[in-house]
Amino acid sequence: MKWCTSCVLPDSRPNLLILEDGVCNACRGHKMKADIDWESRRQDFNSLVEDAKSRSSESYDCLVPVSGGKDSTWQAVTCLEAGLRVLAVTWRAPGRTAIGQKNLENLISLGVDHMDFSVSPAVEKKFMLKTLVEAGSPAIPMHLALFNLPLTFAIQFGIPLVVWGENSAAEYGSLDNTDTGMELNSHWLSRYGVSGATTAKDWISDQLSKKELIPYLTPDSMALEKANITSVFLGHYFEWDPEVSNRIAAAHGFRASIAPKTGIYNFADIDDDFISVHHWLKWYKFGFTRAFDNLSLEIRNGRITRREAIATLREYGEGRPDDDIKSLCDFLGLSVEEFFKIADSFRDPKVWTRSPNGGWMISEFIVDDWEWR
Repeated sequence: MKWCTSCVLPDSRPNLLILEDGVCNACRGHKMKADIDWESRRQDFNSLVEDAKSRSSESYDCLVPVSGGKDSTWQAVTCLEAGLRVLAVTWRAPGRTAIGQKNLENLISLGVDHMDFSVSPAVEKKFMLKTLVEAGSPAIPMHLALFNLPLTFAIQFGIPLVVWGENSAAEYGSLDNTDTGMELNSHWLSRYGVSGATTAKDWISDQLSKKELIPYLTPDSMALEKANITSVFLGHYFEWDPEVSNRIAAAHGFRASIAPKTGIYNFADIDDDFISVHHWLKWYKFGFTRAFDNLSLEIRNGRITRREAIATLREYGEGRPDDDIKSLCDFLGLSVEEFFKIADSFRDPKVWTRSPNGGWMISEFIVDDWEWR
């Protein structure tokens, strides 16, 4: 593993490249933001708003995919302040938290219509267990639903504009500079949609029928083309920073948790009990956790140094979410022992080696005095 000399991410992170100067593509991309004419981007967004209004006819002007998170509130507030009539759509996480529910209710109270879409728990259990066992991720169903349901409803309601939050390809590393643009399209989804480069159709089996997977299916390409939907990242038009979006959301009623659920932020990933397990599995597969992502953003935004980030990682440790793992296992009908057996089968041998005491360790780890289990 190679580590970026600017942030604390390794080259084992999907789509992250360590360049010749030792700096990763995500850090380099962030520096390029200083050269962006953000006022011009704001004007581009205003033009987008006017275009949506002119095409919306008697329907909503835009659709905003939302959860109980801070970015959802930021997206909704920005669209409402632009004078757009908003339909907010949520894939209801089976592990939705109480604070996530309260923040979602607050978001709705700001003045949007809202659809809270629940998939049959029986189907979600089967699908999540299948993707966990076969791909090492229980979150593939989540990502397929949250990316495809909004497009399905935009087609059905004749909504011309879908507004997403930040572009993760721009913030965490992109293999292609064109991926850091404004549009969320099929190319972006296949590479950065966190679905293992699969679609719902790839998961049809004797256990999961096509009809059961309807909520996860990508809309028909001809229907999408005919609908002429513009699907954009708000982070292309307004400089995205987790602290800034949290501040805007908080000013409109969003509330953070007392303590972080995963990573270092107490305002992120707090709306779902199972998302922390998704992030923690990156430890086995790639040798880093959500805290590495968060701290790298803090470094890029100039709020901490790399040395301070490493010290935080030393104190934070692996951050295994044992309570959430138990909750997920209860939902899936797995024992905790079975879960860890599955997780261990996805431990990457290019990342992990056996330690002298017979356990596992990562050679030349970024924290030199890390306490290995």
